[in-house]
Amino acid sequence: MALPSSVPELTGGQVLGVTSAISYALPKPEDKKLTHELTQCLEKHDVFDSDSGLQQRLLVLGKLNELVKRWIYDISIVKGKSEAEAKVTGGKICTFGSYRLGVHGKGADIDTLVIAPRHIDRSDFFHSMKERLEDCKEVKHLRAIEDAYVPVIKLEFDGIEMDMLFARLALSNIPVNLDLLDINMLRNLDHKCVRSLNGCRVTDAILSLVPIHENFKLALRAIKLWAKRRGIYSNALGFLGGVSWSMLVARTCQLYPNAVAAVIVQKFFFVFSTWNWPNPVLLRKMDENVELDLPVWDPRINPSDKYHLMPIITPAYPQQNSTFNVSHSTLAVMKEEFTRGRNICNDIALGKKCWDDLFELFSFFSLYRHYMVITATAKSQEHYLKWTGLVESKIRILIGKLEYNGGIDLAHVNCKTFNPEPVTNDSHKLRWFIGLRLKKGEKSLDLTYEIQVFTDAVLNSPAVLNSPELADGQQVEVIYAKRKSLAEYLPSELVPPPPPPKKAKHQESVSYNRTHIGEIFSYA
Repeated sequence: MALPSSVPELTGGQVLGVTSAISYALPKPEDKKLTHELTQCLEKHDVFDSDSGLQQRLLVLGKLNELVKRWIYDISIVKGKSEAEAKVTGGKICTFGSYRLGVHGKGADIDTLVIAPRHIDRSDFFHSMKERLEDCKEVKHLRAIEDAYVPVIKLEFDGIEMDMLFARLALSNIPVNLDLLDINMLRNLDHKCVRSLNGCRVTDAILSLVPIHENFKLALRAIKLWAKRRGIYSNALGFLGGVSWSMLVARTCQLYPNAVAAVIVQKFFFVFSTWNWPNPVLLRKMDENVELDLPVWDPRINPSDKYHLMPIITPAYPQQNSTFNVSHSTLAVMKEEFTRGRNICNDIALGKKCWDDLFELFSFFSLYRHYMVITATAKSQEHYLKWTGLVESKIRILIGKLEYNGGIDLAHVNCKTFNPEPVTNDSHKLRWFIGLRLKKGEKSLDLTYEIQVFTDAVLNSPAVLNSPELADGQQVEVIYAKRKSLAEYLPSELVPPPPPPKKAKHQESVSYNRTHIGEIFSYA
């Protein structure tokens, strides 16, 4: 991947973001050298899509766009439009997320939004459009989730996984040069359409607020790789997702607008290892006096916003906190990783370490002496994705309860999941692990209450109560295990070696109430 030969320079009179830059310094030869080495390291980790992969994605998006436009035309005719009116109705597919930002990798999915005029509604999308997709020979593994917070159709099109959202605008025709950042596009829309539009609006806003796209993209690829390899890339489990990481990198670019990617990565760790959370990260000032009166993040008005631990605020109205799932434990883990990243980057600048050291895979199962093992079991492949997704969405509730246990200092959930072996036709399982760090001097634990709250949250969720087929036969189990017992639950290659024996005076004596913590809690 070639570095940009020339880029615009920003000066002290130009400001991107809510404050002026920390430094407008231009890159030095050693900065460019480090960026070249960073690019080589990222290529070794295979984070860039191939030319053929890029071409395949363009072809798929073109086919899908034509399919959507034909569907909108046909529905317009059914709803009484003349052929002439239907032809100019318009409608299109927009992309957002990592693909739109230009930082997707091989095998990544594509987030898309179908934009339709006002005479086509969401029920049309989830019925007639869904039927049309089902009849398409290129489409496989289609799932429609109409009752989700952000309704979505998930599918695989010509081997590429895609998420399709839907938004109906209050327009009779959709213009080709539609500007989704125009706040008037949100007028007269329901909340689900506003949330569906938010992905595209946020992505476009981020790109409009960073000074040099090439440097931003390369730095973001590096941070995404680092976050995944260090086990802190998951919005659902209380860490950060792709949009949050992109906003942190974008803020770093605003503070060092002329910096090349290697310097942006170094400054990223400097800025956020010293950030005074819960002070929010903002890419632009909050919108005020907006007539639409949509709910926005504002701790002055919304009491619940005051309790957000790591607010990172989306730059498009209505501004939201993208990290409301962050807990005390996940924040502590991320702070440790920011500090580690800063120290390694300092050594890289001094020539003592290389970029591979930054991206070293973390060894979760060697970190703690005590673990909790969560196993979700579905009775069939048909229920597997829905059941495991439901269980995962409730794990942050368990983390929250564990944090309030007086004997626990940290509850660290591993973002990586595991499929227990062997898999049978009537047993489809997925497993998560939580590492526990006990407070000094803690001798016993009773986790009955925490486990009960978690399993109740799973079993009494609307998804279960409203779906008899999901309530019948699915299971969730929670088990306590010491590190030396992990071989029972992990593939052999992941089982950590036993720690070296400690001297007797340093040995820790910990006993457990086996009635509560040693047995399997199984709820069906």
